[in-house]
Amino acid sequence: MITRRALLGNVAVLGLLAAAPALFATGSLAAPRAPFDRAAFDAAVAAGGPVLIDVYAPWCSTCRAQSAVLDTLFQSPEFAGFQVFVIDYDSQKDLMRSFGVQQRSTLIAFSGGVEVGRVIGDTRPAAIEALLAAAT
Repeated sequence: MITRRALLGNVAVLGLLAAAPALFATGSLAAPRAPFDRAAFDAAVAAGGPVLIDVYAPWCSTCRAQSAVLDTLFQSPEFAGFQVFVIDYDSQKDLMRSFGVQQRSTLIAFSGGVEVGRVIGDTRPAAIEALLAAAT
């Protein structure tokens, strides 16, 4: 006998599989995010290109809203060169302290190896776009 939970889970998986070709065609999965790695971050900053740190918690609705905005913005050629490093709010408190971060849903932009701005808890597309633009 199939439980209601199993049925709903199967429907969700099938929905994702059906949407996958459209997601790849639009590039929605192309957001350049990687878990924070000190060596990769240092190399990206040394290269001088635009870098973004995203302090993220999977249970945080503000973090998810910011991610949706970032996904949209990273589709623009203007922001295509960004390297994004994700710091896990729940398990990487030492990294958060090293960047002076006290809250989840913090975005920090770097350009030329220097921090050029940060947004904390703001999900407005214009605010996030302005942060990214400051680093390009």
